[in-house]
Amino acid sequence: MNQRILIVDDDPGIVAAITPSLRAQGYNIAIAHDGESALQKFSHLAPDLVLLDLVMPSLHGIAVCQRIRQQRSTPIIVISVKGAEADIVTALDNGADDYLVKPFRLSELLARIRAVLRRGRSEQTVIQCADLVIDTNRRIVQRQGETINLTPIEYAVLAELVAHRDGVVTARQIVQRVWGPQYTDSTDYVKGVIRRLRVKIEPDPSHPRYIITEPHVGYRFNDGG
Repeated sequence: MNQRILIVDDDPGIVAAITPSLRAQGYNIAIAHDGESALQKFSHLAPDLVLLDLVMPSLHGIAVCQRIRQQRSTPIIVISVKGAEADIVTALDNGADDYLVKPFRLSELLARIRAVLRRGRSEQTVIQCADLVIDTNRRIVQRQGETINLTPIEYAVLAELVAHRDGVVTARQIVQRVWGPQYTDSTDYVKGVIRRLRVKIEPDPSHPRYIITEPHVGYRFNDGG
């Protein structure tokens, strides 16, 4: 496997609890105990995934998430004791791909990691919708020839909408297909990702051309046809 995971958490108990299981699954592990050292290790190691706590010394986890997103689309799973809906939505709006509330089962953490990393693999080809080009083999999205940097979760939601562009997809369907069936009631995840996608791919996010909201139903991808 040889995929590297950067664990960013100032709680030595959490780090000690999850590190052996991750290594047993074949992951290479790097550890940072505060936000600043996390960014340094991220730049140096270029990990395949980041497990990120929110409340840490020197730099809050949301700021770390924002800084990572300025550099790369590396998957980020937030692991935090803060389980309020507002905390989850804020993390997702700032680039997190998933959110796991402490305490959690190791089996659930491993499943989340596999799911997030799996989104990087695709069996489709190139899809063209108006002036958007979506290459699902290389995971490249371009508008008018300019590459758009999407996180893995943003790309997965966009790919789901494009794959069903002949109809409407409900938020519940997107959650089940992208995050998994255990997330059936987490439709707020979708709202946050849709907002970010519109900022990135729409010429005018306040008047969407591609990702259309069908009130009380879901979302539809407009391919210009």
